[in-house]
Amino acid sequence: MCNTGRGSDGDDKSNDKFVASEFCDERPKDVQPSVLVIHNISLPPGQFGGGYIQDLFTGKLDPDAHPFFAEIAHLRVSAHCLIRRTGDIIQFVNFNQRAWHAGVSQFQGNAGCNDFSIGIELEGTDIKPYTEEQYQRLVVLSSAIMDQYPEITLGRIVGHNDIAFGRKTDPGVSFDWCQYRHRLYEYRKQNGLS
Repeated sequence: MCNTGRGSDGDDKSNDKFVASEFCDERPKDVQPSVLVIHNISLPPGQFGGGYIQDLFTGKLDPDAHPFFAEIAHLRVSAHCLIRRTGDIIQFVNFNQRAWHAGVSQFQGNAGCNDFSIGIELEGTDIKPYTEEQYQRLVVLSSAIMDQYPEITLGRIVGHNDIAFGRKTDPGVSFDWCQYRHRLYEYRKQNGLS
């Protein structure tokens, strides 16, 4: 499904799709993704389903559809992929391009994480548990990204809170990092990838 520009993750799902966002641009010359950033989002806050996240990432969010939207409809933001509660994936930006997901950020002394990262949004909140379907798809997608971009290792998969400390809290306390990392390690081992 995912458009890396270098092959597929081999886990095609009929409800997965690519919806192009114009909120992206080219990475700096000779810069490849070396960090994977996990985020969360829900629109309206705390509510799931519907097309509001897709509308935000494509510049079509109606500011009159909900009081909160008037505060954010003007934003020019995107992520590479969104994993819905159902496990369906919407990709908005080719992984070779720079999505606008990290904002003011820093990783290991390097500022501007959009330049060298891939951003995955999970439909969720900091406090509500993510779904089994989301973990399953996140593991497969993460592994495919690691295959395409070998600089991304288990130690270079972080939360938005890790690169924007004090400014962001996602993916939040509801994200089970131990489960995710263990499952990703085991998936790669079982498939001869680690």
